[in-house]
Amino acid sequence: MDILLLETLIPQARQWLETRHTVSYQPQLADDPSALRRAVYKTQALLVTPKVAVTRELLGFAPRLKVIACLFDGTDNMDLEACHERGIRVIQPASAPVRAHAEYLLGGLLMLLRRGFGVSLGGSRRPDIRLGRELGDSVIGILGLTPAAHTLAHMLAPLGAKLIGYEPALHHSAAIWERLHIQPVGLAELMAQADAVSLQMLYASRYAGFINDAALMHCKPGQAWVSISRSALFEPQALASALRDGRIDACLLDGVDYRLVAQGAPLHGLNNLIVTPCVAAHTRESRLRANWYLVDRIHEAAPAAAGMAPAGPASARVAAR
Repeated sequence: MDILLLETLIPQARQWLETRHTVSYQPQLADDPSALRRAVYKTQALLVTPKVAVTRELLGFAPRLKVIACLFDGTDNMDLEACHERGIRVIQPASAPVRAHAEYLLGGLLMLLRRGFGVSLGGSRRPDIRLGRELGDSVIGILGLTPAAHTLAHMLAPLGAKLIGYEPALHHSAAIWERLHIQPVGLAELMAQADAVSLQMLYASRYAGFINDAALMHCKPGQAWVSISRSALFEPQALASALRDGRIDACLLDGVDYRLVAQGAPLHGLNNLIVTPCVAAHTRESRLRANWYLVDRIHEAAPAAAGMAPAGPASARVAAR
């Protein structure tokens, strides 16, 4: 199988793939659409980066393409309908960053509940510090019951936090709530009761602006928010108003659209808003799991090569799960 890599793999995974297939690593093609169109003509598997747009036009230059793989989460850069029509398999290591996401959320909750974070000494020996909260005596709102929420719930329960949750796509009677020791509530009730909210909802177009004035009007004053969800879930002006008037004391968002915090935008310059550049999923461990998952799946997609060698080494296959 001819494999074109636009994204780097860890050396062990790349070497394992190169012993079984013809692999070409050309990261510069991600910035050169014309050269990429020429290079994909004989390509059967393509590992892309977030900045490469997988369009119907690009697929037209790749008659042998069977697999498109990506290490990142999300398919905003892909025409999935065109891939489906062509019978092209899209591979993503969806489970690889779950633990990393949950730890990011947990760390954010611990940090924001202690209200001294971000306060500078400013030359003073005793700066004014507001009293924080302990996680073990707090009500945590779990907004969105994705796999990261499952893992986060298992982390929070032993710490003594009371968990309440809301998932718009899941009924209150679903058994998963009891298994995770989360009390299901309505959205307004979650906002009113939670000392802190963890947001990890999956995004769909119908949820654009889901966190709006109508939702945030119920916030318990001084609430803390941590989110790894798409920033399109927020109505920017509503979030800015809540941050300014104290309904939300502090908010940590991972991977927001830069336009939401640009000069002139409602969220620009707010000192109680912390934005990180998509770091939640990026750990050594999650990258290791993602790499081995992708090379395993790419190898499986080549029937003729499947008998050439066993799948990845045992330790790698365990890491990929």
